[in-house]
Amino acid sequence: MRHQLVLSTLLSAIGFWVVQPVAEAQSLEACGDIHVEAQAECEVVAPGVECDALCTPISVQAACAAQLTARCDGQCTASASAQCTGSCQADCGVKCTVDPGKFDCSLECQAHCGASCDAECSASSNKAECKASCEATCGGSCDGKCDVQPPSADCNAKCEASCTGSCTAQANIDCQVDCQADFYAECKVDVQGGCEVDCETMEGALFCEGQYVDHEDNLAMCVAALEATLNANVEGYASGSSSCEGGTCKADGEAGVSCSVVPHQTASSGALWLLALSGLGLVARRRQR
Repeated sequence: MRHQLVLSTLLSAIGFWVVQPVAEAQSLEACGDIHVEAQAECEVVAPGVECDALCTPISVQAACAAQLTARCDGQCTASASAQCTGSCQADCGVKCTVDPGKFDCSLECQAHCGASCDAECSASSNKAECKASCEATCGGSCDGKCDVQPPSADCNAKCEASCTGSCTAQANIDCQVDCQADFYAECKVDVQGGCEVDCETMEGALFCEGQYVDHEDNLAMCVAALEATLNANVEGYASGSSSCEGGTCKADGEAGVSCSVVPHQTASSGALWLLALSGLGLVARRRQR
């Protein structure tokens, strides 16, 4: 059992909101470039035994894959094949023209590239590590190509960037998987240690779908990036003085605060962040863990 304080309010009572523009999906640099699926469930787990127990070699695979992708980039430099980009752009163009305003270059790129990861890793001796490496390779390449495309770019430009990113990643997956495999053991020890350190701080550690997110001491920025980029649902839980700032929530005593990030309506409308506690009603409830 643990207490959970739930922030309850009428939006009309709030005196101010801050609107942050939401760009095309971009690299989650504030989150260590970790691969996180859209609509992911993320939680800041309070410091303590429960948090420590979540810091396992398995839970740090995605964080390691993100780090190792960058480490192996210099060795894996294959170019995208014309056959891949040609068929990809044909499919992409159809999707984009249906609703250009909602088309997301990076997410489309990662979906196209990631679809090959199961097949790529089917014969691997460690399928979980292989898939993490594959997805991180897709994410890194897709973000790199799509970041240069402004939201106002037309479908041809977006699809060219999306498909170049996807096909370049696919051309380098085998190289990346082999390269990363040599460093996983060392990385897991280091990142697991970082997870355990986070579990000793007041803020606690951040996990998305069971994977530790290495936010490099920028928790509020990471939470903002997750929500704005992926529309992820982030639940914060921490002990300390009562406050809610930049997406990180804390409460007096041993109870925690559930701080759900308000999802944006569209990619162009912006992310709305609740910054004040004044005027809010706090409703306490118990939750069985």
